[in-house]
Amino acid sequence: MLIYFLFWLAYTSNLIFEDMLVGLVLSFLLSLFTYKSFSSLNSDKNLLVRFINTIKYIPLFIIEMIKANIDVARRVINPKLPINPGIVKVKTGLKSDYAKLFLANSITLTPGTLTMDVIEDNLYIHWIDVETKDKNIQKNLISKKFEDSLEGIF
Repeated sequence: MLIYFLFWLAYTSNLIFEDMLVGLVLSFLLSLFTYKSFSSLNSDKNLLVRFINTIKYIPLFIIEMIKANIDVARRVINPKLPINPGIVKVKTGLKSDYAKLFLANSITLTPGTLTMDVIEDNLYIHWIDVETKDKNIQKNLISKKFEDSLEGIF
């Protein structure tokens, strides 16, 4: 509840009593609906450790998104750059459905890749430039960096 309330304060950026009261009520309601996501998932992981890993994940995601944006922009500006679109199957080591969902969304939000489906431990990804047919290299290029961070969160 405290984290939600702090986000509310940062979002509203004022200390007016009515706004703070609305923030407290909303924080309480959100906590009621989401407490299972933070308590039962990987109960062996401390909430503080998971929060710190989430904070570490944000810059990683932003950097990867910027790199992918630059790559796609270069391909648009210079049509002579090679393009080899295809669908690849990447096996994930993540076990939690939440973690797989987060991974799939992270891949999709990165330009040049689109997660088309998740079936059990496999993600089917449309990739703008399939650089290799080696499954391990594909995983390293597309999802490994995200997976390593997400393991500390979920």
